[in-house]
Amino acid sequence: MPTIHYILKDASRREVDAKPGSSVMENAIRANVRGIDAECGGSCSCATCHVYVDDAFVARLPPPDEMESELLEGVAAPRLPGSRLSCQITMTAELDGLTVRVPETQS
Repeated sequence: MPTIHYILKDASRREVDAKPGSSVMENAIRANVRGIDAECGGSCSCATCHVYVDDAFVARLPPPDEMESELLEGVAAPRLPGSRLSCQITMTAELDGLTVRVPETQS
């Protein structure tokens, strides 16, 4: 089972075992990771699950599609090169150890 490392706003870390095929957002909600609000429940319509993907993993992910890119334009925290919506990152064995940082704010 792949593991996701969440770095929270206070710099503390949470490690969560993820079911392959589930999203980074779903795992955050299931594990009560603070700072990932996911107001739309993962339908890629609110951008409140914004995360910063660690540089070591950015190239392993498919690029954001047009809808995700549009939503990332309006995120509350600064958009950085590793900015992604966690509802759009599907966990696979190849992403074991994925590290994402939760931004200061989602709204």
